[in-house]
Amino acid sequence: MPTREEIKTFSLMIETMAGEMNCDLLDAILHHCEQTGLEVEVASSLVSSALKSKIREQAEKNNQLKKINRLPL
Repeated sequence: MPTREEIKTFSLMIETMAGEMNCDLLDAILHHCEQTGLEVEVASSLVSSALKSKIREQAEKNNQLKKINRLPL
């Protein structure tokens, strides 16, 4: 089980990589797995809940997931 520090480090690295590569977060995770040989299943355990929310938002924006109705804040 990954530690909080490992999850935080992984999330920050993925967000930075996505910004540098100008790609979606999910693409950055897959690219990282290909480059380092990290199994996708292991990477999924390193994704924080905040990163999951951002991935979901991007997928909804790209019409990859059905949009969830949310109340305005």
